[in-house]
Amino acid sequence: MHDQRLERLARVLVDYSMAVKRGDVVGIRMSPLAEPLVLALYRSVLGAGGHPVVRMAPEECAESLAKSGTARQLAYLFPPDLVEIDELDCYVTAWGSRNSRSMSNVDPDAQAAISKARRPLFDAILKRIGQSGPRKLRWVGTQFPCHSAAQDAEMSLSEYADFVFGAGHLDRRDPVGEWKRMGIAQQRVADHLNKARELRYVTEQGTDIRFGIHGRNWINCDGKNNFPDGEVFTGPIESATEGEVRFNFPAVFQGREITDVRLKFRGGKVVDADAAKGRDFLYKMMDQDAGGRILGEVAMGTNYSIQKFTRNTLFDEKIGGTVHMALGASLPRSGGKNKSALHWDMVLDLRRGGRIEADGKVISKNGRFTRAGFPRPR
Repeated sequence: MHDQRLERLARVLVDYSMAVKRGDVVGIRMSPLAEPLVLALYRSVLGAGGHPVVRMAPEECAESLAKSGTARQLAYLFPPDLVEIDELDCYVTAWGSRNSRSMSNVDPDAQAAISKARRPLFDAILKRIGQSGPRKLRWVGTQFPCHSAAQDAEMSLSEYADFVFGAGHLDRRDPVGEWKRMGIAQQRVADHLNKARELRYVTEQGTDIRFGIHGRNWINCDGKNNFPDGEVFTGPIESATEGEVRFNFPAVFQGREITDVRLKFRGGKVVDADAAKGRDFLYKMMDQDAGGRILGEVAMGTNYSIQKFTRNTLFDEKIGGTVHMALGASLPRSGGKNKSALHWDMVLDLRRGGRIEADGKVISKNGRFTRAGFPRPR
């Protein structure tokens, strides 16, 4: 795909999201499918005085490993990968594949084994993202507009490209200014929730779940780590999630679509789970390690430029009027302490009969914040 808007995306990622400085080492890791974006990023990093380091691998490699790898091969982690993460100042990746369902028939045990083997790499990235000062890793992930993602979203490629660039405000005169304005509104939500002790999500379709959040840090996501962005999140108290949730959007993970996921929490842990489709995969992912049944994240989507579900978590968890929660690893800067090789975001739509309460007071109803100054549709 050759689109001049990719050049604009690259400049925003380099100058705003990662704030690349002269001398920074910038890792660029993507599928060969995203070559036009790789080249645009490479040029932008050079223009900023940085040192671009490109890593591209065919997506079929992951499928081959999962289907044909021995137990020893599935458990292998290439040591220089850890060294590279330690050496990078900035890191950008883009998702995009020729076939988004290529892993659908892979043995879930193999996928769990690969995930477990890569946990040291995952932990190293999270640790450096959570650091402050010169050792902080400035990471950002984005989506390359491609046919498979467009098909998942039930759009043509041109329609999907418009959707992607619109969600990132790249169709606006001043995209960075838009993200800064969104950041101000989201910070008001974060500041309010930083004073709360308990959060509650309720829907008319079987969800009533409470999270202990006292002392945890709410993070304002304004295009610095995900692009597009638009959420506030924290790591809930690990032992203080109680109730039931029924996700009214499919939960998409590692090329699989799990539908009608239902989770019951007691004492912070999933004690019962079910799904209309993909139940076995759900259990394999949750049970890969001790932290897989505990929430590492609870969040609210605030990007009202995104309104359509596209089977792509990068966008779906940002839909204005939704909330999401992630089984598995916490991001350390949120104050969360859960550790796991898993981080699986699942999205719940509140736009038809849902509400959010903070310490018993409604702050959002039917997908709209009820407090002045909080994010609203534009």
